[in-house]
Amino acid sequence: MEKKSRVLIIGATGNLGYHLAQFSLQFCHPTFILVRDSAFTDLIKLQKINTLCHAGATAVRGSLEDEKSLVEAVKLVDVVICSIPSKQVLDQKLLIKAIKRAGCIKKFIPSEFGADPDKTQISHMDYNFYSRKSEIRRLIEAEGISYTYICCNLLMRYLLPSLIQPGLETPPRDKVTVFGDGNVKGVFMKDEDVAAFTICTIDDPRTLNKALYLRPPGNVYSMNELVEIWESKIGKKLEKIYVPEDQLLMKIKETPYPDNMILIFIYSVFIKGDHTYFDIESTGGVDGMQLYPQLKYTTISEYLETLV
Repeated sequence: MEKKSRVLIIGATGNLGYHLAQFSLQFCHPTFILVRDSAFTDLIKLQKINTLCHAGATAVRGSLEDEKSLVEAVKLVDVVICSIPSKQVLDQKLLIKAIKRAGCIKKFIPSEFGADPDKTQISHMDYNFYSRKSEIRRLIEAEGISYTYICCNLLMRYLLPSLIQPGLETPPRDKVTVFGDGNVKGVFMKDEDVAAFTICTIDDPRTLNKALYLRPPGNVYSMNELVEIWESKIGKKLEKIYVPEDQLLMKIKETPYPDNMILIFIYSVFIKGDHTYFDIESTGGVDGMQLYPQLKYTTISEYLETLV
């Protein structure tokens, strides 16, 4: 049996990062987690660190601001996975420098875990949200670092708990707002499932220098279809209020940043179709559902069932 790669996970105390570390351990990879000093004074983060270490992970002190600590941490492993928040993606620049300096990394999986930043069609209005991710991609490629990009589209904990109703925390039971004509499809994935697919790519040569796309059949739906699923769960028809593209654009313009970002993401996904307007084969990327058919995942229907 081939030796499993040693993995360094950065951001292991975050939502997705914690699951990445758990699956890395579960799939028998020697797992290291980069921990900054401040994490030890945060009770929630400390609990996660202790749980992971008890499960077999090795905590390594360091931070994305300290190149020396990064080089030392990177030299311990074969693969680096970063899962820091999207707004901090440019903080990976020093990490890329450290990976290049260490010269031992077989693969870097940068912090993406959303829509493909090179495929989104809203670069003029997203306050550089996606261009920053593309900037990191170009830097990785320019340095000749081997990579896999994970394009999982939307995480279920974002937008889906309200059935894509900005301002609500739970799905509506009387009226529902539908953006555009309601027929453009978006994709949602649960954090745990994204983590499992990501860890599967670590030693898979088919994913080397590729983007891995996750579009499970049970998780690709339009707003009209999402409303239908929800109506079937609660046994009731909802009054639908359609908001056309021009009205949504006006609302985005009138809403100050960063409060308008949720509307911008809705525009990107359910008006422009940024998750589904292209086929995976044309990108040169790979389809995670074809590569790892053995992996079980939570469907949108199953997720909505928990909200009834």
